[in-house]
Amino acid sequence: MSQRPFNFSAGPAALPEEVLQQVAAEMLNWQGSGMSVMEMSHRGAEFTSIAEASERDLRDLLQVPSNFHILFMQGGGLAENAIVPMNLSRGGKVDVVVSGSWSKKSAQEARRYADVSVAADGAAGRYTSLPPVGSWQLRKDAAYVHLCSNETIDGVEFHELPDLKALGCDAPLVIDCSSHQLSRPIDWSRVGLAFGGAQKNIGPAGLTLVFVREDLIGHAMSICPSAFDFKTVAEAKSMYNTPPTFGIYVAGLVFKWLKAFSYAGKTGLAAIEQRNIDKAQLLYAALDASPLFENRVATDCRSRMNVPFYLRGAFNTDTLTQAFLTGAKERQLLQLKGHKSVGGMRASIYNAMPLEGVQALVAYLKDFETQYG
Repeated sequence: MSQRPFNFSAGPAALPEEVLQQVAAEMLNWQGSGMSVMEMSHRGAEFTSIAEASERDLRDLLQVPSNFHILFMQGGGLAENAIVPMNLSRGGKVDVVVSGSWSKKSAQEARRYADVSVAADGAAGRYTSLPPVGSWQLRKDAAYVHLCSNETIDGVEFHELPDLKALGCDAPLVIDCSSHQLSRPIDWSRVGLAFGGAQKNIGPAGLTLVFVREDLIGHAMSICPSAFDFKTVAEAKSMYNTPPTFGIYVAGLVFKWLKAFSYAGKTGLAAIEQRNIDKAQLLYAALDASPLFENRVATDCRSRMNVPFYLRGAFNTDTLTQAFLTGAKERQLLQLKGHKSVGGMRASIYNAMPLEGVQALVAYLKDFETQYG
């Protein structure tokens, strides 16, 4: 079989080829059932077994404590920007750390339901660095503190989650981890709720994962729709309404792929984290050494998942940027165009991107430098 193109899309993003092959093989007849997963009743025995295995493998991969519920929901991260304050804020105070485009959207949406204060904002540095934790202005009576632990557009990542208790804050930490969930472990001792759309590292668009601590459910505002009330969803084991069944099925296959993944003498989540570190270091090193390209993010918070980059100085023209993108496509390096709000280029190197894909991109960067530098 010929090599598939390397897909650097920010999402919906590449999936492991082995998973896609299994999906194709089971499309018309899942394990002798005579049905496609898309045709199954979400309450039937066949799909129930899929959902239960998916949740069990996910809990095992991320070592999710028993006092956290795992909810399979819909609406993506943007919907959770409303669903979370409707469940947790009680109409009170919410503090948001704005580290980029997505946390800025979170703050804007939460204002519809709560008294929102921006605890810190990286806008002055054009979201190329993270506001120092010691500078955050946190209110003691905030219902929760929200941050986006990896900003897909801006390419900044919290490599360590803040310890709010060490800052004298008793509020639970809520993290939008859409673009790097399952790329590394999560320190659950510092988190009250985590959420993320599945379409980066986990599966097709349409599935949203929510991990919520037991004590945080049961406090939804009266305006919260029943299907978005965490208590209702938890009690119904994510079957209150028809969940995104096909997305759960594909995610479950990805979880099994991750559990069996091996790299550099490691297995599972430790292995995928190590490969992600190696991929990111390889690409950042090439950009830092380049006379033609640059990454503008501070070195201590560069994302392992999303790497925005630009042509330097006088080279940074629309014509040369387009030439780069055209040449990349000819080399089967796909979806490298930067987000429309910031321009330039962006390489999203999620779990499914092999090391060979980043090596191919680095080789192209050097060839482009030779031609135009």
